[in-house]
Amino acid sequence: MRSLMRGGFGMQSLLRLLQDGQFHSGEELGAAIGVSRAAIWKRLQALESEFDLQIHKVRGRGYRLEMPLSLLAADLIAASCSYPVTLLQQVDSTNAEALRRLSSGATPPLLVIAEQQTAGRGRRGRRWASPFGENLYYSLLLRVSGGMRQLEGLSLVVGLALLDALREAGVNEAGLKWPNDLLVGGRKIAGILLELSGDPADVCHVVLGIGVNINMRVAPSGDAIDQPWTSLRQILGEQVDRNQFVTSLTRQLERYLDMHRLRGFASLREQWEESHLWQGCLVSLAAGSQAIKGRVLGVDDTGALRLEVEGREQVFSGGELSLRLHDDS
Repeated sequence: MRSLMRGGFGMQSLLRLLQDGQFHSGEELGAAIGVSRAAIWKRLQALESEFDLQIHKVRGRGYRLEMPLSLLAADLIAASCSYPVTLLQQVDSTNAEALRRLSSGATPPLLVIAEQQTAGRGRRGRRWASPFGENLYYSLLLRVSGGMRQLEGLSLVVGLALLDALREAGVNEAGLKWPNDLLVGGRKIAGILLELSGDPADVCHVVLGIGVNINMRVAPSGDAIDQPWTSLRQILGEQVDRNQFVTSLTRQLERYLDMHRLRGFASLREQWEESHLWQGCLVSLAAGSQAIKGRVLGVDDTGALRLEVEGREQVFSGGELSLRLHDDS
């Protein structure tokens, strides 16, 4: 695990100099961080190998990243966030790191963000593509003491906060897909993974894991993404300030979590259904080896899916369920 706040081996300073995507001479880079030109070359090689970055070298011009980056800044995020923030350069999974910190005695709430995940994961054990410095890998650890009511519909409430952050960034066509995805034009732009620790009927802890495709242009090498995807950059046609997006997301999360804590998911149910892209659609719900076909009626006050199946309403909930459009090829 590497911390951006410590900036081991001077890599943080070097990355910040290179993030503009412009050429910088070895002499300029060396003078800026106080090392020799030879040391700069070695560190650039380390950046390439450790973080899968492409760095171009042109004689007489210097070095530049293949594409500009919008690096996260711990001080900017902390200044706009009421939660203690840990910003890591590289970690296996921000959710896993948040739970490790809990086990080590850390007191929630706390927020873990990373520039890159080496073992990012989504629902049902799927791998989450996590290239360096392009997307958002965000895990908020909270203490929940109100029993099951404080957990009901929680992932859907996180979806509403994320939806508002996307719309604030200019992605107005984004919508929700039960239970944990956000789509634009049928392509996934963000996902949510909640993980619990403790007794959900009493006092427990929950990690709100959020992944957002922000500046990703192509899937990272070695990552075969198993569904259509998009990113804010692809939609908006320009690089997005990731610090600004984190600030917006955190503000929206605080607002929606307050509403959920005070009034429960029932108070947000209608709003969620208004933004559900598959409301009224024919769908196939996979539950293990079983496939249930029906029409989406909406969700109930706990966030469970309501389907009309053969003329009768049925309700479904659970972390292993997967929803697809019935005519989705």
